[in-house]
Amino acid sequence: MVDVLLQCQGFEASDFTGYINGGEYQQIMDCNSLLLEVEDETITTHNMIRDRYQMRFPELSSLVPQPLDYASVVKRISNTEDLSGVDLADILPPRTNLAVSVAASLTNSRPLPEDVLEATVAACDRLIALDSARDKLLQFLETRMGQIAPNLSAVVGSPVAAKLIGAAGGLEALANMPACNVQLLGARRNNLEGFSSATTQNRVGYLEQTQIVQTTPPCYTSRACRVLASKSTLAARLDFSGGDPSGNAGRKLREEIHNKIDKWQLLPPAKRVQPLPVPRSETKKRRGGRRLRKMKERYAVTEMRKLANRMQFGVPEETSLGDGLGFGYGMLGQAGCGKLCVSVAQSRLAAKLRA
Repeated sequence: MVDVLLQCQGFEASDFTGYINGGEYQQIMDCNSLLLEVEDETITTHNMIRDRYQMRFPELSSLVPQPLDYASVVKRISNTEDLSGVDLADILPPRTNLAVSVAASLTNSRPLPEDVLEATVAACDRLIALDSARDKLLQFLETRMGQIAPNLSAVVGSPVAAKLIGAAGGLEALANMPACNVQLLGARRNNLEGFSSATTQNRVGYLEQTQIVQTTPPCYTSRACRVLASKSTLAARLDFSGGDPSGNAGRKLREEIHNKIDKWQLLPPAKRVQPLPVPRSETKKRRGGRRLRKMKERYAVTEMRKLANRMQFGVPEETSLGDGLGFGYGMLGQAGCGKLCVSVAQSRLAAKLRA
């Protein structure tokens, strides 16, 4: 089926309409199956190109991980020794282009034989043709999304809905897929060539291309992707079961997503200053009884402490170090005997404890 698709590269997306209009939903699913075959063939061809070109430029596969970009670069470079005369600006971003040029000047490589080079370039042409065929299939599916998945198209848009169904392998597979996996459909591995990954967004696939995520502030993008993935899964299940062919449920789900994002951006309510409660004027009832009396006797101020806390007017206070230094004794030892005198008042609690 892939070879038949490659022969149809000269046709437009509208040329497939005559083939599909006479069929039913199964023919649309066959188109999704063809997309999966194209993906598998793309991976196989990319692995073959990488294994053959490893002899010429071993570092290129790590610098350019995407299959289409890798094939275009291999076809452009071929056996060229000096990359200063090779223009890769239309294929690679400036940062990756610089990394490829530096790696090519430092690598230890040897040119490919002519037969191996011809087979590698032919494989590059085939991979580019496969990618073009995949784009044509996706363009055709976009025109049919209103009939295949009206609710999913209302949530994420027709182009993204076609890509999600194609990447999942059909509407049934998308409906049975958990939301965390739907969020990763179409995710591409970013090669930063040693640069910082602090500002990069990983684990984001086709859902990043939706209008909802594009219009969301960057600080809420990850949360919006999670919510959008969960609502997309619900919409896909509705479409697969035929719950709402009109797409009203999908529009309601989209409105819920917008309301959530708007609510995230609202400022928190200002804190209200609450006045202190009015104190009670009546006296509190205190506990009485034998246990309270024992506790009061245990923690009561002793006579020694009372005398130490008192000072007699006109009489100098004795201190532990003399001359007013150290701890003061207050009225202790001021009875005329020259010693610390404490009146012995035995409490009933102390007598009971000694007994």
